[in-house]
Amino acid sequence: MIAHVVSADYGWLQSPNGTESAGILFQAGKNREGYFSNDDILNQFGTAVKLVKKYFPGDDHIFVYDNATTHLKQDADALSASKMTKGPSDNFFVEMNVTDTNGKPVYSSNGKLLKKKHRMGNATFNGVEQPLYFSEDHPTHPGQFKGMAQILTERGYNVSRKKAQCAPNFSDCPKNSTNCCCRRMLYNEPGFVAVKSCLEIAAKMHGFDVLFLPKFHCKLNFIEQCWGYAKARYRLKPSSSKEEDLEYNLLEAVQDVPLITMRR
Repeated sequence: MIAHVVSADYGWLQSPNGTESAGILFQAGKNREGYFSNDDILNQFGTAVKLVKKYFPGDDHIFVYDNATTHLKQDADALSASKMTKGPSDNFFVEMNVTDTNGKPVYSSNGKLLKKKHRMGNATFNGVEQPLYFSEDHPTHPGQFKGMAQILTERGYNVSRKKAQCAPNFSDCPKNSTNCCCRRMLYNEPGFVAVKSCLEIAAKMHGFDVLFLPKFHCKLNFIEQCWGYAKARYRLKPSSSKEEDLEYNLLEAVQDVPLITMRR
């Protein structure tokens, strides 16, 4: 597969002589290079940032992505009330992939993705950091997760009669309610609302903005028409079973997409 970045002003994101490119050729599959992950997206974004700063410094650049889970992924320890317990717990953690020295996910001998447990990151309330776990020297709950009730109590709420969530499903909360249960209350708390994706955080670090297209409307992204044109060109290439030929034909077909077609 190939992943690329395209602009209606300049075409594929690359240096004028084509020696530097944001395009990534990827051999997908568990026994090959794995699958295109959010880490790969972030690495590609880093390359794209270097290219626009180097070759197009006079423009304001905004990066637009499909509304896909791979693009929207948040940090593993990002704030989320979705699975929090109401009371203290010594078993509330978030799961993170085990990775090797190259940042690639590690699988067990039976092909299962290896995970490790990690504490959720701290919250912020009124500009002050709010730990979600009790200190290790706490008299009754050393090192345990505080629970939603305690987190809300520290924020000034009385939740003594609040359920953890509206049973049996969180979606059963009364329409437009913001304080029917502990989970709904936390979901509406500053810091828990609109948690930034890894991509948005990376973009902000570099001084760029990221926009996500509406859900289920990937065809609003004109790169889909670029792929369609490239696929049509690829079908005209000579047939071959050699991987090097297939790779060459793919790259050539992508470069065949004219700028005028991209603009249309």
